[in-house]
Parts: sequence; C-alpha cells; structure tokens
Amino acid sequence: MRFSLLRPVRPVITFLLALFVAAHIFLLGYSAAKARGFPEQESRTSVGASPLMDSRKLLADGHVREAEATVRVYLSEHQNSSDAHFLLGLILFREIQAEALESSGPQENDEASKNQTASFREEKAKASLAEYTEGAKYERPDASDLKFVALDYVLLGSYSDASKWLTRSVEKDPSDAEAWYFLGRTKYNENRFEDAVRAFERCLALEPRNVKAQSNLGLSYAGLNRVTDAEKAFLKAIEWQAGAQRKNGEAYIGLGDLLIQQNRASEAVSYLQQAIEIAPRESRAHEKLGNAYLNLSQLPAAQDQLETAVGLDPENPSLHYLLGSIYRKQGRSEKATAEFQRFEALKRATEPPRP
Repeated sequence: MRFSLLRPVRPVITFLLALFVAAHIFLLGYSAAKARGFPEQESRTSVGASPLMDSRKLLADGHVREAEATVRVYLSEHQNSSDAHFLLGLILFREIQAEALESSGPQENDEASKNQTASFREEKAKASLAEYTEGAKYERPDASDLKFVALDYVLLGSYSDASKWLTRSVEKDPSDAEAWYFLGRTKYNENRFEDAVRAFERCLALEPRNVKAQSNLGLSYAGLNRVTDAEKAFLKAIEWQAGAQRKNGEAYIGLGDLLIQQNRASEAVSYLQQAIEIAPRESRAHEKLGNAYLNLSQLPAAQDQLETAVGLDPENPSLHYLLGSIYRKQGRSEKATAEFQRFEALKRATEPPRP
C-alpha cells in the first residue's frame, strides 16, 4: 500500500485545526505507546530487533529525541526495514505531542510564535508521513499505523485524507475506540454529520462514558439540526462529570452555544460560566458567554467577556468583529472602527492567494 504525500499547505493552523490539536493531540500517549508494541509485542522485523526495542523503550519513557536517534542509526544499516520506518513515523508524530505538552501552559499570543509552532508541526507531520510511506513499500501498515498516518493528515488540515485512512484503520481494527473518535472528528470537520454521529456512537459503544465522544455527538446532532437530541447529548456529558475533580468544558460550551441559537440566552449563561470555571483560558467560552450577554442586552458584561476572548486569541477575526459590534452598540465609534479594521486585516491575511 502506498501513501501519496500531501500537497503543500499553508503553514498557519486555522482556528478549527488549532482547537482540534490543542484539545486532543496530547491525549495520544497511551495509544502511541501501544501502537508499535513494546514491550509485550515482538518487532515485525526479526533481524537486529534489539535496537528497535531500545528505541521503543526510550519512546515509552518519554525520551523522544533519543528514540529517534536510535532508530535512525538502525535505519542507516537496514533501509528496507518496514518496522523501523513505521516506528520512526510514530516517533516523529510523538515529537509533535511532546511540543504540544511543553507549550500547553500560558503562552504569548504573538503571531510569530504561533507561526513558528505551526511550521514545526507541519514539518514533523510531513516527515512522519514520509516514513510511513517508505515503510509501506516493504510491508502493509497495520491499523495503528494507519491511525497515525491519519492524525498526521489532521495536523496538516487535510481532513479528507485523514478520514480515508481512519476509515481503513477501523476496518482493520473495529475495536479501537480512539480511532472511531477521531474518525468522528474528521467527519464532523467535513460537515458529514450523519457519518460523525455513527462514528461517535461506535466509540461510545466501546467506551460507554467517554465524555469527549458524547460532547462531540451533541455537536454532530446540532449540525443536523436535531436540537432535542443535541441538548440531551450535552446534558448527558455534563451529568457524567458530576463530582469529577477535572472536567471537560466542551459539553458546557456546546450546550451554551446551542441555547443561544435557540434564543435561550438566559439559560446559556450558567453553563458558559461553568465552562470558564473549568477552562478560564478557553477563548471560545468567553466568546459564547459574551454573545449570550449581547443577546440579553447586557453590554458591559458582553464587552468584558469579548475583551478577554480577544486577549486569549488575538488573531481570531470573528472575535474582533463581535467586539466591534459591542462597541458600536455602546456608541464607542473609534474603538468599534479599530476592531472592524482589525477584523478586515486578519480576514485578508487568512484568505488563500488568488491564482
């Protein structure tokens, strides 16, 4: 099986992709450790297996760059080893994971730093794909390999390719709940909401109280305009987290947004306030709460939330537009004009170049 390398992509991660990556990439540790099988699973390449086992052990212990160096030495003498190429593809993916963990704290929001991070992830994802492509010349990838190929494509923003390889992965191993989850995410990002619902339901059948899958099921129902089903799904995800020390705010944000769209902004406020308590640096929670206050004509509260959202995500055009609208309603024309101009500048910067 051969993988075609991805077409050149823009080095700036979009808001949707940034959300996907930030929310999920650092959760891949267990499956990544399991994927290339150490120590319980033997290497698929019997010749010189010890260096590869050493590399797997280094990877399991979190020594990602040392694992890369070890497997590259092995590959210098065994260029036709599919197992080594697949392992190196996984290691390169794990380097993105390690970078995401290192940068998961409060960060400066300057554009240069964001572009540097996006370029690093793009470079590593392409390098990882190249190794999987090379390994596929010598042996067919297994389900785990295909899953990580797909996740490389996710990082590159190519959801159609990700969807294709995740579909192949679950065909080979339908018991992989995580693969079903990510397949649901790619289908959702392609606006294929019925397919997303089916994938999240399969994930939940395998992991019955998976809060992330349940929250995304709610989003998928909302995409189909199945409002009652979406509300029930979000409420169930919230109910599952009652009493938990660490909560996931996605269901609270999703339900809040759904209620706003149903002209029930007053009901949305409490859920969005809880989302902010869970994740105070999540700009979407502040944005949605600001939107709820705007719908309730509570302009000072709306302004406060949108200013916070802009501070957390200053390169998001829609936030500047919404904040400008609030300033305009308050009669603060200069501030409104500045925000609308910022919106236009950011919008132009994110538009693809004309042929």
